[in-house]
Amino acid sequence: MNPQLFLAFLFVSVSLACTPGLDWAYSISAGLRQRSFVPAVAGLCSGYVIHTLLMAAGLAALLAGVPGLLGWLTIAGAAYLLWLGAGTMRSWRDASFSAEAGVVPSGTQLRTFLQGMGTSGINPKGLLFFVALVPQFVSPEAALPIPVQSGLLGLTFVVLAGLIYTGVALASRKLLASRPGAARAVTLVSGIIMVGLGLVLLAEQLLPLLSRAAV
Repeated sequence: MNPQLFLAFLFVSVSLACTPGLDWAYSISAGLRQRSFVPAVAGLCSGYVIHTLLMAAGLAALLAGVPGLLGWLTIAGAAYLLWLGAGTMRSWRDASFSAEAGVVPSGTQLRTFLQGMGTSGINPKGLLFFVALVPQFVSPEAALPIPVQSGLLGLTFVVLAGLIYTGVALASRKLLASRPGAARAVTLVSGIIMVGLGLVLLAEQLLPLLSRAAV
């Protein structure tokens, strides 16, 4: 693998993972609402592992090239974000954390993990990230096969994202745990961000269809 390309990929990956967005909103929400935010971060990372496996197998480019399929995936992802954001907004009054809080049941942890996996795994923009960006850092002249290089780059992004999301969740807990009012406000904003992104994704797909139908 080309060392210069790899360093450039590290820089781009860190920059993207450090950009506030849906993953940040979910990490902050988990940091405030859950006893342990590890299942949430692990779920987010698992969604990107799925994208990595699809990319390495060549399926990601195939899915992106099927007419209409990405649009339906976007609609499904938008509906999921609306549901997840609405649930976060409903629970904003209870957003708090204390060291004395009870242990979260394993069922809740599994649900948190699956929600995190859905947040990053169903998001079509995540699929496009791996399809459009990662191949630019693959070197055909390298000794490793292209699928192996793609897989290593994808897993590198997963590790970096996991570290950054852990820091985001931990920082939100440390800074806001003793400020119930601020914690509730941030949780509410996180839910609004999820709903807003869901509406944007939905509008991107439905407005062109409605425009064509009106003609």
